[in-house]
This record gives sequence, C-alpha cells and structure tokens, in this order.
Amino acid sequence: MINSGTTVREVAVQVPEATRLFERLNIDYCCGGNRPLSDACDSAGVAVDSVIEMLTALGQTEASQGGTVDFQRLSLADLITHILETHHVFTKTEMDRIKALADKVIAAHGANHPELLKVNELFERLCADLKPHMFKEEQVLFPYIVAMQRAQAEGQPIPFAPFGTVKNPVRMMTKEHDHAGEILRELRAVTSDYRVPPDGCISYQTLYQALAGFEKDLHQHIHLENNILFPKAVEFETR
Repeated sequence: MINSGTTVREVAVQVPEATRLFERLNIDYCCGGNRPLSDACDSAGVAVDSVIEMLTALGQTEASQGGTVDFQRLSLADLITHILETHHVFTKTEMDRIKALADKVIAAHGANHPELLKVNELFERLCADLKPHMFKEEQVLFPYIVAMQRAQAEGQPIPFAPFGTVKNPVRMMTKEHDHAGEILRELRAVTSDYRVPPDGCISYQTLYQALAGFEKDLHQHIHLENNILFPKAVEFETR
C-alpha cells in the first residue's frame, strides 16, 4: 500500500512503471530514493495525493497487463547482465556521441550561447566520473557478486573478498552515484530543463534531446543498482 510516508525507492521497486512517472514529474527516484514520497513531491512542486492516485492506477494497470519486468525477482547474475547490456552499453555509446554533438554545437552557437561551454564542462566531468566507475563495477564488484551467487548454488563458501565486505564497494559506488546525480541536476539547471533557444539549429535540438535521454537512462541505471542490486547483494552476503 503506497502512502505519503512510503519512500520513493519503495515505490519504484513495488511499481516498476512508476519510474516513468517520476521522470515526467521530475521526482528523484535513484539518488534521492530514500526520501518519503511526500517530501519528494514537495520538492518537485506536485501534490502527493495526486501522485498517489496516479501510482495506484499504474499499479492496477501493470497487474491487469501482466506488468513490466520485475527486476526485484531477477537473480543477481541476471540483473547484472541486464545492467551491463542495457545501461553500460548505452552510457558508453552515448558519451561519445554527445561529446561530438557538443563540439559541433559549441562551434556554431558558442559565441551567442556561452552556457554551452558550461554544459560541455559538466558533461565532461560526468563522463570522467562514469568511465572509471563502470570499470570498477565491471572488473571488481559485479564479478564478485556473481561469484557469490555461483558459490551458493554449488554449495561452496562465499569467496574471499579483497575489499573486506561487499558493503565497502557498494558504499563507494553509491557515493559516486550521488555525485553523478548532482552533475545531472546542474546540467538540467544550466539548460533550463533542456529547453532549446529560438535560434537553436537541428544539431542543438539533437544535443539537448540526447542529454535528456542520457539523464533518463542514467536515472534508471542508478535506480536498479542503488535500490535493487546493491541491497540484494548485501543481504545475500550476510545469509
């Protein structure tokens, strides 16, 4: 039962389709997922009662249509495969595409729109953070989580953790997610919610559309890790 005291994270886990609604209402469900729904709605300037009504309708629709993918029910290995193949691949591809677009738009409009230089600076910072972040997940944390699951399935003890406990890299990854979320909020502010100025060309429009899409995907990416994968991995280790 969803109420004003339910955390945004709990809503996103219970009703996967809620993340689309949260995107539309500008409610932070990834890095700010531990906030009560009432607080998140206040910050977004929307009425919590209206949002609860919409969420209830979404939940009923999901139930009648069989719902979307229930990530909560996926195994740790399957969830990691989804994150890697869907979100890590998208992030890496889009980082290169957006950087090329930004260079093109700055060359054409940078003199009249100096905010583009700030957009470029923020996006480069975001990429500089995400590249080593994803590398650490792919080479260290994710393989260890998969190894834990495999060991249990084979009746073996949990493998040695060079980082002490899975809680340590999870804590670091979550902190880095928070920093990425801060940069995303700065990008949205600098671009006035990705609003293209009247003199913006097709490339300008494409750049802002790409940035908005990148933000949306990264929100879902972080949500799956912060709110589902990491808590499940920590619980799995303590069994």
